[in-house]
Amino acid sequence: MAKIEYCDPSMHNDRTRELLGKNRNANIFRMMAHAPSHLEQYCRLGGAIRHKGELDPILRELAITRTGILCEAPYEVVAHKRIGRNVGVTDEQNEALQDWRSAACFDEVQRAALAFTDEIVTQLRPSDATFQAIAAKLTPRALVELQLAVGFYVMTSKFLETFAIDLQPANEVV
Repeated sequence: MAKIEYCDPSMHNDRTRELLGKNRNANIFRMMAHAPSHLEQYCRLGGAIRHKGELDPILRELAITRTGILCEAPYEVVAHKRIGRNVGVTDEQNEALQDWRSAACFDEVQRAALAFTDEIVTQLRPSDATFQAIAAKLTPRALVELQLAVGFYVMTSKFLETFAIDLQPANEVV
């Protein structure tokens, strides 16, 4: 159960209601609507990360889901496993993300991106070897997009867990 009440969409201005509607009034956005200007900017950056980059969507979703796992944010994991399936992540890959190092279903680029993700989330920064491994496989733009995606979803995961945001009911998956 969430630590504070979710915002009632009817109590907001047209722009906030529009953003909530576009995002299916999902619990994360209803909680974030307590700070409407932040909600709007969050949606803008999240939209850019998910829809306006050159980073391969499968790679992005593997990294985002792995971030949710490492941050112990089930809401994030559930949401991005579904999003990942929609862009081509296999069920085998989704299931293997918990222990990806021992799984054979990831290619060399995916393994380098997952190592990069692990180190960004669990350490101050990736090691030089890990950084060089992924930098050799991605363009500078895609590399920056990968790091920003991981960082954004660390923030998102921490937000979800700070407020104990409830998972969406199965019939309302975002």
